Amino acid sequence: MVQIMASTVRPSISPFGTARFGGGISVCDSSSRFGSIRFGFSVGPQSQRFGLNRQEGNRKSAKTIVSMAQGSTTITQENALEWVKSDKRRMLHVVYRVGDMDRTIKFYTECLGMKLLRKRDIPEERYTNAFLGYGPEDSHFVIELTYNYGVDKYDIGTAFGHFGIAVDDVAKTVDLIKAKGGTVTREPGPVKGGKSIIAFIEDPDGYKFELIERGPTPEPLCQVMLRVGDLDRSIAFHEKAFGMELLRRRDNPEYKYTIAMMGYGPEDKNAVLELTYNYGVTEYDKGNAYAQIAIGTDDVYKTAEAVKLFGGKVTREPGPLPGISTKITACLDPDGWKTVFVDNVDFLKELE
Repeated sequence: MVQIMASTVRPSISPFGTARFGGGISVCDSSSRFGSIRFGFSVGPQSQRFGLNRQEGNRKSAKTIVSMAQGSTTITQENALEWVKSDKRRMLHVVYRVGDMDRTIKFYTECLGMKLLRKRDIPEERYTNAFLGYGPEDSHFVIELTYNYGVDKYDIGTAFGHFGIAVDDVAKTVDLIKAKGGTVTREPGPVKGGKSIIAFIEDPDGYKFELIERGPTPEPLCQVMLRVGDLDRSIAFHEKAFGMELLRRRDNPEYKYTIAMMGYGPEDKNAVLELTYNYGVTEYDKGNAYAQIAIGTDDVYKTAEAVKLFGGKVTREPGPLPGISTKITACLDPDGWKTVFVDNVDFLKELE
């Protein structure tokens, strides 16, 4: 639905004014195709947008303006946290790049039982998108594949982990995948340190899928696993900036890793983000294959402010995309993982 890679995307200017103490700094990131982002110390729009009384600040004398600004930051975080928790959020889709669209669609539909929900070609931008999943996009977490013309191979890197799919019978699913010529990298059996029956397979581009034996579920595409360098930091950020809940945390000292499941509802009914910390590893190579997760929100402007307040970096200022008017904002978490927030109403209009 939203193609962030296209070169025509430009940052739009927020319609809210900003009161600044001192000069703003124009920061240009050479790796970003969105150009410069304006940073400055602001209390005006954040206070207004999260329900604070602007007039209270106007009554302060010049002698107390610094302390007022510091106090405003604290209050704004409290209001932002309250709003984030009440925002209607859902994981919409995960985006990544593939080298042969038809080959990948064939594998996902024949081996993994997904349905091709829609496909679109954008020849002027030289890319094609395909959306696949186990149910309609307005109620299910789905995959958005991107094929860039002429690019047949990508580097997955070491930071991306796997996608999770819940199946009734792991062994039968593995047999089907083998019969179709798929690659099984881990035969069915209990997970390390646990009892759940799992297996691992690879798709034609090398993306790993964990097959998880589980009863009937409304969300078979159930996990995205990403590796992080500081689990506590990552949990705190996803709770505060993204409004996710820590569903469970499990340490496995025997195998030297800890996982945390984060999401917007129970694991057996919702797609979740699985954060993995490997003991002593603080940095990973992200490659250029995996792109981002998209999350729905009622307000991309408030979302962007909350991300900034809680330590994230906004890489695409909130506003409508040229041509389709869908409002989005894009950001990086402390580990550099990209997330795109999409206006809930605009997203549903796109699907009409």
